[in-house]
Amino acid sequence: MTEQHPGLDLGVLGSWLPQHVDGAGADLSAELIAGGKSNLTYRISDGTSSWILRRPPVGKLLATAHDMGREYTMMSALWGTAVPVPQMYAFCDDTEVLGAPFYIMSEIDGVPYRRAAQLEELGAERTRGISERLVDTLVELHQVDPASVGLADYGRPEGFLGRQVQRWRKQFAAAHTRDLPKVDELYSALEARVPADAAPGIVHGDYRLDNVLVDPQDRMGAVVDWELATIGDSLTDLALMVVYGRLAKVSASTVSDVTEAPGYLTEQEIIARYAAGSDRDVSDVGFYIALSCFKLAGIVEGIHYRYVNGQTVGAGFAEAGEAVNPLLDAGLSALKEN
Repeated sequence: MTEQHPGLDLGVLGSWLPQHVDGAGADLSAELIAGGKSNLTYRISDGTSSWILRRPPVGKLLATAHDMGREYTMMSALWGTAVPVPQMYAFCDDTEVLGAPFYIMSEIDGVPYRRAAQLEELGAERTRGISERLVDTLVELHQVDPASVGLADYGRPEGFLGRQVQRWRKQFAAAHTRDLPKVDELYSALEARVPADAAPGIVHGDYRLDNVLVDPQDRMGAVVDWELATIGDSLTDLALMVVYGRLAKVSASTVSDVTEAPGYLTEQEIIARYAAGSDRDVSDVGFYIALSCFKLAGIVEGIHYRYVNGQTVGAGFAEAGEAVNPLLDAGLSALKEN
């Protein structure tokens, strides 16, 4: 019986690949690496060489979700800088090929650590080193001048933070199922305290350890999952990474709890290490942490909305909404911290 690969016709791909990737053969095999509701990631091989193919999930998608072109553009621009990314080989926006845009990139030998238990097996010393290098790589990313890598016109950095505040307030309005008075309280506090525009920088948009492939020597092998990337205020990356750590303390269903592993840098150590290596001003980091709390609370409330309306499939959604008020509280507290 022929193995089924959702969203991947190997016969069609076998005709396309040799025309776009030098040296690629036409007789292909495939292995699914990541699927489900996430982007589909396949390891493709012609028997001699292998590559990674990444495409959106099969089925109807939100217009702005799963942006393959954005990922390809950002990683192509960063190839050759100090920021570790896979090498990009080809991008296809012709939906007649596989039914959706996709790209081909190099295969990286690395692990996306998602759970504290994975790091506990490595020991506290190795865990600390990994978390230090995670911060150092973020510093390297934020030191890249967007214009120097061809991204001068990518994104709208002017008024970036103000638009973020407005965007996530609209998200709460669109996902309304219950009264959350602290949404308006945090929104008003953020709106009144939006900092002036900083020097534009590259924003990954979802920077955390499980979006980095850590190689066998515990180095950052490649930063991946760039579908939310833009040009804006880079400190939003630092703050979001910190808030993921806070979320791990209040929600058992969080996407990642690596920050709870023995040896992992504390929140204060993460901020201090970033500040020591970067020329960006972190004196108002409380605003950025509060904004990230607002953003994550909005995302979680969206999940709660879909659960309440019977739009989720599988287990683990019933408790998601419990994290919203703690995140809003954390955001209000962050604004008082400095």
